[in-house]
Amino acid sequence: MLRFFIVFLLIQGILFAAELLQPVQQHLIIPFTTLIAHISAWLVQRFDSSVIAHGVIIQNGDNGFAVSIQAGCNGVEASIVLIAAMLAFPAPWKHRLIGITLGFLSVQAMNLLRIISLFYIGQWDKTAFEWAHLYIWQALIMLDVLIVFLVWLRFLPARQTPPSQHAEPAHAA
Repeated sequence: MLRFFIVFLLIQGILFAAELLQPVQQHLIIPFTTLIAHISAWLVQRFDSSVIAHGVIIQNGDNGFAVSIQAGCNGVEASIVLIAAMLAFPAPWKHRLIGITLGFLSVQAMNLLRIISLFYIGQWDKTAFEWAHLYIWQALIMLDVLIVFLVWLRFLPARQTPPSQHAEPAHAA
């Protein structure tokens, strides 16, 4: 358990530090966040054609209300926590890669729901928006990470333990 915790913290530190590097921000994080904004707007447009996306912003063309998807709101940090946990846990690489892929998609699906709900909550009530943004959805996204990790653990193959060296010798009959 201690090994897992130390490796988990080390991997998180490396991934969070890498995320902050300017080239990573410019070539991965900002384009990814822009993609999230456009996917969110596309989903909302199925029901509301007045919604547009430009860059990391989703805006209601009728009333002007907009949300900007910033660091911490793009699901990257939650994904880093999940990836670090799955990499730190002793498991076959095939299961790690499947878990990371499905886990990332799960976190992003939840994050799209978060962004769209906040887009509508913000148009309804600014105080409710702030509360949902800072408290409700932060907790729900991290709960999603925890649940995905626990479900992933359940699907891992059973570990084979080597036979004990202190086993009792067989008695002759």
